[in-house]
Amino acid sequence: MTDAKALALLQKGDQQALEWFIDRYSAYVGTIVNGILQDSMSRADVEEVTADVFVTFWKSAGKLLPLNLKGYLGRVARSLALQKLRERTKELPLDEDILILEEDSLIEKLDQKERNRIVREAVLSMPQPDREIFLRFYYYCQTIPVIAEKLDMNPSTVKTRLKRGRDKLREHLTGLKSLTGGG
Repeated sequence: MTDAKALALLQKGDQQALEWFIDRYSAYVGTIVNGILQDSMSRADVEEVTADVFVTFWKSAGKLLPLNLKGYLGRVARSLALQKLRERTKELPLDEDILILEEDSLIEKLDQKERNRIVREAVLSMPQPDREIFLRFYYYCQTIPVIAEKLDMNPSTVKTRLKRGRDKLREHLTGLKSLTGGG
């Protein structure tokens, strides 16, 4: 069976055609999703995103042309994996100990939940790709060479952006201290 023939059957609601696409392309889709999520999420998360790709494919089958279905699946896989990564980033707090502040008096006065909220907001307000670099390095514990490869950047650029990110967070938190009368 060809992609075109399977798509025509899928557009008629044939579930076996969907199974054919899953058999044919699940390894490809899974490789893309796993490459983006890497060790930052569980195997179940990778499988969930992979399944979501085929659900999206099923729902949009009526609008698709049989020209480059593999490319379409790859784009959907990338998009959904990055979306999952962003959702996970918004849900989980960052530890404030990633920053070295000269004066920690304000941070010591805030409760843990408030500290996490402030740091999370500061990180999420960073422009891309700085935010992604910062999260990959400090939250997902990826090395500079891995980040550089994934984002197609020079490792020294990644290091520079990490330093700038730390400086911006330090400024943000020090600015909060002066706003609250602590300095």
